[in-house]
Amino acid sequence: MYHKFFGLKESPFNINPDPRYLFMTRHTQEALACLIYGIQARKGFVVLTGEVGTGKTTVLNKMLEWARHENVATAFIFNPRLSEMEFLDFMMADFAIPGESQMKSRVLINLNHWLLERHQQGQRAVLVVDEAQNLSVEMLEEIRLLTNLETSSEKLLQIVLAGQPEFEDRLNLPELRQLRQRIILWAKTRPLTLLETQGYLVERLRIAGNSGGEIFSSEAVEAISRYSSGIPRVINLLCEHALINAFVEQTNLVSKKIVDEIARDFDLEESPSTSELGTKASPGGSHPVLVDPLSAQRQNAPYPRFAGEKKI
Repeated sequence: MYHKFFGLKESPFNINPDPRYLFMTRHTQEALACLIYGIQARKGFVVLTGEVGTGKTTVLNKMLEWARHENVATAFIFNPRLSEMEFLDFMMADFAIPGESQMKSRVLINLNHWLLERHQQGQRAVLVVDEAQNLSVEMLEEIRLLTNLETSSEKLLQIVLAGQPEFEDRLNLPELRQLRQRIILWAKTRPLTLLETQGYLVERLRIAGNSGGEIFSSEAVEAISRYSSGIPRVINLLCEHALINAFVEQTNLVSKKIVDEIARDFDLEESPSTSELGTKASPGGSHPVLVDPLSAQRQNAPYPRFAGEKKI
Protein backbone atom coordinates (compact mmCIF):
# COMPACT_ATOMS: atom_id res chain seq x y z
CA MET A 1 0.00 0.00 0.00
CA TYR A 2 3.00 2.31 0.49
CA HIS A 3 4.86 1.32 -2.69
CA LYS A 4 3.73 4.20 -4.90
CA PHE A 5 4.16 6.72 -2.09
CA PHE A 6 7.87 5.86 -1.77
CA GLY A 7 8.43 5.20 -5.48
CA LEU A 8 8.84 1.45 -5.04
CA LYS A 9 7.72 -1.43 -7.26
CA GLU A 10 7.48 -4.04 -4.50
CA SER A 11 7.95 -4.54 -0.78
CA PRO A 12 11.69 -4.37 -0.07
CA PHE A 13 11.55 -5.90 3.41
CA ASN A 14 9.59 -9.12 3.07
CA ILE A 15 10.92 -11.86 5.32
CA ASN A 16 10.80 -14.42 2.48
CA PRO A 17 14.30 -15.84 1.74
CA ASP A 18 14.38 -14.30 -1.77
CA PRO A 19 17.88 -14.79 -3.25
CA ARG A 20 17.49 -11.57 -5.27
CA TYR A 21 17.74 -9.68 -2.00
CA LEU A 22 20.83 -11.45 -0.65
CA PHE A 23 23.14 -8.69 0.59
CA MET A 24 26.78 -9.59 0.05
CA THR A 25 28.72 -8.71 3.16
CA ARG A 26 32.20 -10.20 3.45
CA HIS A 27 30.88 -13.00 5.67
CA THR A 28 27.93 -13.74 3.37
CA GLN A 29 30.16 -13.79 0.32
CA GLU A 30 32.55 -16.17 2.05
CA ALA A 31 29.69 -18.45 3.14
CA LEU A 32 28.22 -18.65 -0.37
CA ALA A 33 31.61 -19.23 -1.95
CA CYS A 34 32.36 -21.93 0.62
CA LEU A 35 29.16 -23.82 -0.21
CA ILE A 36 29.68 -23.58 -3.95
CA TYR A 37 33.31 -24.63 -3.73
CA GLY A 38 32.37 -27.62 -1.58
CA ILE A 39 29.96 -28.79 -4.29
CA GLN A 40 32.32 -28.10 -7.18
CA ALA A 41 35.23 -29.89 -5.52
CA ARG A 42 33.06 -32.83 -4.36
CA LYS A 43 34.04 -32.34 -0.72
CA GLY A 44 31.21 -34.45 0.65
CA PHE A 45 29.95 -32.61 3.73
CA VAL A 46 29.60 -28.82 4.04
CA VAL A 47 28.00 -27.17 7.08
CA LEU A 48 26.39 -23.72 7.31
CA THR A 49 25.51 -22.35 10.75
CA GLY A 50 24.27 -19.03 12.08
CA GLU A 51 21.91 -17.39 14.52
CA VAL A 52 18.18 -17.31 13.83
CA GLY A 53 17.34 -14.66 11.24
CA THR A 54 20.88 -14.09 9.91
CA GLY A 55 20.03 -15.28 6.39
CA LYS A 56 21.02 -18.96 6.24
CA THR A 57 18.02 -19.96 4.11
CA THR A 58 18.55 -17.00 1.78
CA VAL A 59 22.16 -18.09 1.27
CA LEU A 60 20.93 -21.63 0.58
CA ASN A 61 18.42 -20.35 -1.96
CA LYS A 62 21.17 -18.36 -3.68
CA MET A 63 23.28 -21.51 -3.79
CA LEU A 64 20.33 -23.47 -5.24
CA GLU A 65 19.92 -20.75 -7.87
CA TRP A 66 23.58 -21.26 -8.81
CA ALA A 67 23.02 -25.04 -8.87
CA ARG A 68 20.17 -24.74 -11.36
CA HIS A 69 22.34 -22.48 -13.52
CA GLU A 70 25.13 -25.09 -13.46
CA ASN A 71 22.82 -28.09 -14.02
CA VAL A 72 23.55 -29.51 -10.57
CA ALA A 73 20.77 -31.82 -9.39
CA THR A 74 19.37 -30.75 -6.02
CA ALA A 75 17.15 -32.09 -3.27
CA PHE A 76 16.15 -29.54 -0.61
CA ILE A 77 14.73 -30.86 2.66
CA PHE A 78 13.36 -27.97 4.70
CA ASN A 79 11.56 -30.03 7.35
CA PRO A 80 13.96 -32.56 8.89
CA ARG A 81 11.43 -33.98 11.36
CA LEU A 82 10.92 -37.06 9.22
CA SER A 83 11.38 -40.75 9.76
CA GLU A 84 14.25 -42.46 7.97
CA MET A 85 12.09 -43.76 5.11
CA GLU A 86 10.17 -40.47 4.84
CA PHE A 87 13.50 -38.67 4.55
CA LEU A 88 14.71 -41.00 1.80
CA ASP A 89 11.36 -40.80 0.00
CA PHE A 90 11.39 -37.00 0.07
CA MET A 91 14.98 -36.92 -1.21
CA MET A 92 14.29 -39.34 -4.05
CA ALA A 93 11.18 -37.42 -5.09
CA ASP A 94 13.02 -34.10 -5.09
CA PHE A 95 15.81 -35.60 -7.19
CA ALA A 96 13.06 -36.95 -9.49
CA ILE A 97 14.48 -40.48 -9.23
CA PRO A 98 11.83 -43.04 -10.25
CA GLY A 99 11.10 -46.01 -8.03
CA GLU A 100 8.15 -47.46 -6.18
CA SER A 101 9.91 -49.71 -3.65
CA GLN A 102 9.61 -48.85 0.05
CA MET A 103 12.53 -51.09 0.93
CA LYS A 104 15.56 -49.14 2.09
CA SER A 105 17.95 -51.43 0.22
CA ARG A 106 16.16 -50.88 -3.11
CA VAL A 107 15.98 -47.12 -2.56
CA LEU A 108 19.73 -46.93 -1.91
CA ILE A 109 20.50 -49.12 -4.95
CA ASN A 110 18.40 -46.83 -7.18
CA LEU A 111 20.09 -43.77 -5.70
CA ASN A 112 23.56 -45.24 -6.26
CA HIS A 113 22.80 -46.14 -9.89
CA TRP A 114 21.41 -42.66 -10.55
CA LEU A 115 24.44 -40.96 -8.96
CA LEU A 116 26.85 -43.13 -10.96
CA GLU A 117 25.08 -42.20 -14.19
CA ARG A 118 25.35 -38.50 -13.36
CA HIS A 119 29.00 -38.90 -12.38
CA GLN A 120 29.79 -40.58 -15.72
CA GLN A 121 28.19 -37.60 -17.45
CA GLY A 122 30.33 -35.19 -15.42
CA GLN A 123 27.33 -33.92 -13.45
CA ARG A 124 26.89 -33.36 -9.72
CA ALA A 125 24.13 -33.86 -7.17
CA VAL A 126 23.68 -32.10 -3.83
CA LEU A 127 21.37 -32.83 -0.90
CA VAL A 128 20.55 -29.74 1.18
CA VAL A 129 19.04 -30.09 4.65
CA ASP A 130 17.83 -26.93 6.39
CA GLU A 131 17.02 -26.66 10.13
CA ALA A 132 19.56 -29.42 10.75
CA GLN A 133 19.57 -28.71 14.49
CA ASN A 134 16.28 -30.65 14.58
CA LEU A 135 17.80 -33.83 13.16
CA SER A 136 18.10 -36.73 15.57
CA VAL A 137 21.44 -38.39 16.18
CA GLU A 138 20.12 -41.47 14.40
CA MET A 139 19.05 -39.46 11.35
CA LEU A 140 22.39 -37.67 11.20
CA GLU A 141 24.12 -41.03 11.20
CA GLU A 142 21.92 -42.18 8.30
CA ILE A 143 22.84 -39.03 6.38
CA ARG A 144 26.53 -39.67 7.06
CA LEU A 145 26.20 -43.13 5.57
CA LEU A 146 24.92 -41.58 2.32
CA THR A 147 28.42 -40.23 1.71
CA ASN A 148 29.60 -43.85 1.44
CA LEU A 149 28.14 -43.67 -2.06
CA GLU A 150 31.40 -42.89 -3.84
CA THR A 151 33.90 -43.87 -6.47
CA SER A 152 37.49 -44.73 -5.61
CA SER A 153 38.39 -41.04 -5.79
CA GLU A 154 35.26 -38.88 -5.37
CA LYS A 155 32.02 -38.57 -3.43
CA LEU A 156 28.95 -39.11 -5.58
CA LEU A 157 26.62 -37.08 -3.35
CA GLN A 158 27.45 -33.71 -1.84
CA ILE A 159 25.58 -32.84 1.36
CA VAL A 160 24.94 -29.38 2.84
CA LEU A 161 23.65 -29.22 6.42
CA ALA A 162 22.39 -25.83 7.62
CA GLY A 163 21.34 -25.09 11.18
CA GLN A 164 21.35 -22.82 14.19
CA PRO A 165 24.37 -22.59 16.55
CA GLU A 166 23.05 -25.45 18.70
CA PHE A 167 23.72 -27.71 15.71
CA GLU A 168 27.41 -27.11 16.38
CA ASP A 169 26.93 -28.46 19.91
CA ARG A 170 25.10 -31.48 18.51
CA LEU A 171 28.04 -32.26 16.23
CA ASN A 172 30.35 -32.34 19.26
CA LEU A 173 28.55 -35.37 20.69
CA PRO A 174 30.83 -38.42 20.91
CA GLU A 175 28.41 -40.54 18.89
CA LEU A 176 28.67 -38.11 15.98
CA ARG A 177 32.47 -37.94 15.86
CA GLN A 178 32.55 -39.85 12.55
CA LEU A 179 30.26 -37.24 10.97
CA ARG A 180 32.25 -34.33 12.39
CA GLN A 181 35.48 -35.79 10.99
CA ARG A 182 33.95 -35.77 7.50
CA ILE A 183 33.08 -32.07 7.57
CA ILE A 184 35.75 -30.38 5.48
CA LEU A 185 34.12 -26.97 4.97
CA TRP A 186 32.23 -24.91 7.52
CA ALA A 187 30.52 -21.60 6.69
CA LYS A 188 28.76 -19.15 9.02
CA THR A 189 26.30 -16.28 8.69
CA ARG A 190 26.65 -13.37 11.11
CA PRO A 191 24.70 -10.27 12.23
CA LEU A 192 25.26 -7.03 10.33
CA THR A 193 27.36 -4.14 11.58
CA LEU A 194 25.98 -0.60 11.54
CA LEU A 195 27.59 0.19 8.18
CA GLU A 196 26.40 -3.12 6.77
CA THR A 197 22.88 -2.38 8.01
CA GLN A 198 22.99 0.93 6.17
CA GLY A 199 24.15 -0.80 2.99
CA TYR A 200 21.55 -3.53 3.48
CA LEU A 201 18.73 -0.98 3.55
CA VAL A 202 20.07 0.93 0.54
CA GLU A 203 20.48 -2.24 -1.53
CA ARG A 204 17.06 -3.70 -0.74
CA LEU A 205 15.37 -0.38 -1.50
CA ARG A 206 17.28 -0.18 -4.80
CA ILE A 207 16.16 -3.67 -5.83
CA ALA A 208 12.57 -2.75 -4.94
CA GLY A 209 12.72 0.26 -7.27
CA ASN A 210 14.10 3.17 -5.26
CA SER A 211 15.97 5.58 -7.53
CA GLY A 212 18.35 6.81 -4.84
CA GLY A 213 16.22 9.12 -2.73
CA GLU A 214 16.69 8.99 1.04
CA ILE A 215 13.88 7.10 2.78
CA PHE A 216 15.43 6.33 6.20
CA SER A 217 17.21 9.07 8.14
CA SER A 218 20.68 8.29 9.46
CA GLU A 219 19.30 8.39 13.01
CA ALA A 220 16.60 5.89 12.02
CA VAL A 221 19.22 3.55 10.54
CA GLU A 222 21.27 3.70 13.74
CA ALA A 223 18.16 2.92 15.79
CA ILE A 224 17.27 0.00 13.50
CA SER A 225 20.79 -1.38 13.92
CA ARG A 226 20.60 -1.13 17.71
CA TYR A 227 17.10 -2.57 18.12
CA SER A 228 17.74 -5.43 15.68
CA SER A 229 21.26 -6.25 16.93
CA GLY A 230 22.09 -6.57 13.23
CA ILE A 231 19.74 -9.54 12.64
CA PRO A 232 18.39 -9.17 9.06
CA ARG A 233 15.00 -10.73 9.86
CA VAL A 234 14.42 -8.20 12.66
CA ILE A 235 15.71 -5.39 10.43
CA ASN A 236 13.07 -6.38 7.85
CA LEU A 237 10.35 -6.40 10.50
CA LEU A 238 11.28 -2.93 11.74
CA CYS A 239 11.67 -1.45 8.26
CA GLU A 240 8.43 -2.88 6.89
CA HIS A 241 6.39 -1.42 9.75
CA ALA A 242 8.36 1.84 9.63
CA LEU A 243 7.41 2.33 5.97
CA ILE A 244 3.76 1.61 6.75
CA ASN A 245 3.75 4.09 9.66
CA ALA A 246 5.52 6.75 7.58
CA PHE A 247 2.94 6.29 4.84
CA VAL A 248 0.10 6.66 7.34
CA GLU A 249 1.71 9.87 8.61
CA GLN A 250 2.34 10.97 5.00
CA THR A 251 6.03 11.65 5.62
CA ASN A 252 8.62 10.77 2.98
CA LEU A 253 11.42 10.22 5.49
CA VAL A 254 11.37 7.54 8.20
CA SER A 255 12.52 9.15 11.43
CA LYS A 256 14.07 7.70 14.57
CA LYS A 257 10.81 8.51 16.36
CA ILE A 258 8.90 6.14 14.08
CA VAL A 259 11.46 3.38 14.63
CA ASP A 260 11.35 3.89 18.40
CA GLU A 261 7.56 3.56 18.41
CA ILE A 262 7.66 0.31 16.43
CA ALA A 263 10.39 -1.10 18.65
CA ARG A 264 8.24 -0.41 21.70
CA ASP A 265 5.28 -2.14 20.05
CA PHE A 266 7.41 -5.25 19.56
CA ASP A 267 9.11 -5.00 22.97
CA LEU A 268 12.54 -4.65 21.39
CA GLU A 269 15.35 -3.27 23.50
CA GLU A 270 18.32 -1.32 22.22
CA SER A 271 21.58 -3.25 22.14
CA PRO A 272 24.77 -1.54 23.41
CA SER A 273 26.17 1.35 21.39
CA THR A 274 27.12 0.40 17.86
CA SER A 275 29.52 3.29 17.37
CA GLU A 276 32.32 0.78 16.85
CA LEU A 277 30.32 -1.40 14.47
CA GLY A 278 31.25 -1.25 10.84
CA THR A 279 34.92 -0.73 11.67
CA LYS A 280 37.87 -3.04 11.87
CA ALA A 281 41.35 -2.72 13.22
CA SER A 282 43.86 -1.46 10.67
CA PRO A 283 46.74 -3.83 9.94
CA GLY A 284 49.30 -1.46 11.40
CA GLY A 285 47.71 -0.63 14.72
CA SER A 286 44.62 -0.26 16.84
CA HIS A 287 43.02 2.65 14.97
CA PRO A 288 39.83 1.55 13.22
CA VAL A 289 39.28 2.03 9.50
CA LEU A 290 35.84 2.31 7.89
CA VAL A 291 34.62 -0.50 5.68
CA ASP A 292 32.40 0.25 2.68
CA PRO A 293 29.34 -2.00 3.17
CA LEU A 294 28.55 -2.02 -0.55
CA SER A 295 32.03 -2.80 -1.85
CA ALA A 296 31.52 -6.56 -1.73
CA GLN A 297 28.08 -6.17 -3.33
CA ARG A 298 29.48 -4.14 -6.23
CA GLN A 299 32.55 -6.29 -6.79
CA ASN A 300 30.95 -9.68 -6.21
CA ALA A 301 30.67 -12.00 -9.19
CA PRO A 302 27.20 -13.61 -9.53
CA TYR A 303 28.55 -17.03 -8.56
CA PRO A 304 31.85 -17.26 -6.66
CA ARG A 305 34.07 -20.02 -7.96
CA PHE A 306 36.39 -20.64 -5.04
CA ALA A 307 36.70 -20.28 -1.31
CA GLY A 308 39.63 -21.47 0.73
CA GLU A 309 39.02 -24.63 2.70
CA LYS A 310 37.94 -24.07 6.29
CA LYS A 311 38.97 -27.15 8.17
CA ILE A 312 37.76 -27.74 11.70
